[in-house]
Amino acid sequence: MDSSPTVRPARVEDVAQMACVLVRCWQETYRGLMPDAVLDDPGFPAARERFWTAALTDERYRENRTAVAERGGRLTGVAMSGPPLTVAAQWARQLYVLYVVAAEHGTGAGHALLQAVIDPSESAALWVADPNPRAQRFYRKHGFVADGTAQVEDGLREIRMVRRVQSPLAAL
Repeated sequence: MDSSPTVRPARVEDVAQMACVLVRCWQETYRGLMPDAVLDDPGFPAARERFWTAALTDERYRENRTAVAERGGRLTGVAMSGPPLTVAAQWARQLYVLYVVAAEHGTGAGHALLQAVIDPSESAALWVADPNPRAQRFYRKHGFVADGTAQVEDGLREIRMVRRVQSPLAAL
């Protein structure tokens, strides 16, 4: 591939493509880890469209940051972060979504999407499938460390990874 992907804020007119990217990425990433019935559910794309429409238009999500990666006018990745789910969280942002289609792995799209939704100076947490060595390696490269917390959601085991950012004053 001769050019880097373009990363920009998501827009409502992107919703259908965002849903397609997410469904494709789930199928590429979770096949064998989740039931095929979930991944191949004919209602899955429409459900994702409803989700992205709400994420981009509903006032409840106003503090979220959502970005897309595109190449040649086609979306190839999507990311979203927002406030932590619990007030007791010790991080500033929660990464809720970061997916890049397999054909775009290694192009810099994931890195650019991550930076578009979480400033490098912000502490953050995320949940990542386990096993998913490629994604876990990507997050470790970007300063995230597994904190020993795990959960099972939709039949998929996930581990929590956290990136703590030391304040400049604490380093003095």
